[in-house]
Amino acid sequence: MPDGGSAHFAQTVIELKKSDSRILVECLTPDFGGDLSCVERVAMSGLDVYAHNIETVERLTPFVRDARAKYRQSLAVLHHVKKAIPALVTKTSIMLGLGEHDEEVRQTMKDLREVGVDCLTLGQYMQPTKRHLKVQEYVTPEKFEEWQKVGTELGFAYTASGPLVRSSYKAGEFFIKNIVEKQKTM
Repeated sequence: MPDGGSAHFAQTVIELKKSDSRILVECLTPDFGGDLSCVERVAMSGLDVYAHNIETVERLTPFVRDARAKYRQSLAVLHHVKKAIPALVTKTSIMLGLGEHDEEVRQTMKDLREVGVDCLTLGQYMQPTKRHLKVQEYVTPEKFEEWQKVGTELGFAYTASGPLVRSSYKAGEFFIKNIVEKQKTM
């Protein structure tokens, strides 16, 4: 698909909102190969939360993510969403336990805030199969709590951080719903 499926994402959101405008819609998107017109198509569709996962720190990106995915490209996607629709809630996720250093995680969090990301989830990387990267570290609950505090200090509207937290973290839906509703009244 030349548009990376962006028209499908957008039309799905449009149809969902047409059926019930009260439905909160979050789309977890690819980077569309860096094609910002595709990013904008989805962002302008009427969704409530635009999610695109950065996945890991910059140094580890070439080893963790598909070769086509670039750290700076993911930041550009998230930044473009905020430029196109400043009130649209943006969300991303970082996996921990891949060999990242604390200063790299902190810098990634700063980079995300610099491009306007609102919501961040941090969770433990778990090796899905033997063909995938091995877990380098099981991050302690205390360290996850520390990252939660850093997220708050840096100004994320919502930070979920814990071993079992994923980008689709259910407990966060209530908080994100409140953020979305607040943005709509601004």
